[in-house]
Amino acid sequence: MGIYLNPSNDKFSEARNSEIYVDKSELIKYTNKVLHTSQKCICVSRPRRFGKSMAANMLAAYYSRGCDSEALFDGLKIKNSPDFHDYLNRYDVIALNMQDFLSRTHHVLEMLKLLMQL
Repeated sequence: MGIYLNPSNDKFSEARNSEIYVDKSELIKYTNKVLHTSQKCICVSRPRRFGKSMAANMLAAYYSRGCDSEALFDGLKIKNSPDFHDYLNRYDVIALNMQDFLSRTHHVLEMLKLLMQL
């Protein structure tokens, strides 16, 4: 089913190599700003097909200890942020794609059982 703790940056790397990649790295700048505050829980809500999964993969690639992502952010706006290196690849990240779990089950309770087996 995949690696959930400290994932690699493969998914974000694939998005970066796409011809239609749009730089949304300033989401990292905002996340860094609220990281150690009471506003640290953020919601990224967008319509379908507007890059929510790509944004989640970008955040995982940036924060995850499971990879070295510095070169992957070359040329993106976040690289110019003064705190770019302060948080880069310094955290344990748990990455779960709930759609993957839901597609393997027929009901939310089945999905929760599957999650608890991890």
